Amino acid sequence: MPDNCKIATADALTLLLHNQHALGAAIEEITAWLSENGVGSVAANATTAMETLDANAQAITDAILTIRQS
Repeated sequence: MPDNCKIATADALTLLLHNQHALGAAIEEITAWLSENGVGSVAANATTAMETLDANAQAITDAILTIRQS
């Protein structure tokens, strides 16, 4: 893969990772509000979604580092 393609790929993944962190923060805020307003089951589902975002964020971070180091 040419270097400019690697850079573009890593940059795109970095932007997606930033979006993923922003979505996680938004879900966390909504989860807190849901918990405070007695909607615990929905808050639990939101927490599960955040766990998925966190797990995938690590995989994306690892991929970015691999691409940038190659």
